[in-house]
Amino acid sequence: MITAENTWLEQALQGNMDAFSQLVETYQRPVFNLCYRMLGDGMEAEDAAQETFWRAYQGMKKYDPSRSFVTWLLSIAAHYCIDQQRKRKLPMVDIDILPDEDMPDPSENPEKVISKQMENRALHRLLDQLQPQDRAAVILRYWYEMSEQEISNTLQLSTSAVKSRLFRARKQLADVYQSSQKAELERSLHGTPAL
Repeated sequence: MITAENTWLEQALQGNMDAFSQLVETYQRPVFNLCYRMLGDGMEAEDAAQETFWRAYQGMKKYDPSRSFVTWLLSIAAHYCIDQQRKRKLPMVDIDILPDEDMPDPSENPEKVISKQMENRALHRLLDQLQPQDRAAVILRYWYEMSEQEISNTLQLSTSAVKSRLFRARKQLADVYQSSQKAELERSLHGTPAL
């Protein structure tokens, strides 16, 4: 028996946006409800539902029509919510405040505190030198400890593209760091103050 869902699926698989929109309208409530139950927050559930439909749209060519579409869709939602829950367990770090083993002690001497702040600013300037996706890949890898596969999913890149971006970014960071160290050494040798 041919249903409206089957027709929409067939058309969506051929790239028809209107047909995919019909599928979104049909399944937005079950997807939202699952996300809400898993995440416990309305705003996060809305974001997760949108991400689910975005991932489903991007992955339509991977959909196996012999499977139930709603099961496939809810699987995407569940996996996304599980990833979000895992991320919650990781310490969240503001990009401007880089991780530090030793939290500043109020009794620390001011020179040490200023030195740490300068190091943080220097690292932030280094990161600013990177292309946006390279920077995102580095931050996700080293601050959020995501695997290359997770970064691939997050940035919608292939795993090999993530590996290339990380390699290129590490090399660029090392080169920029070495040149800044040389410049700093020359300034100190010639008595020129650092900017």
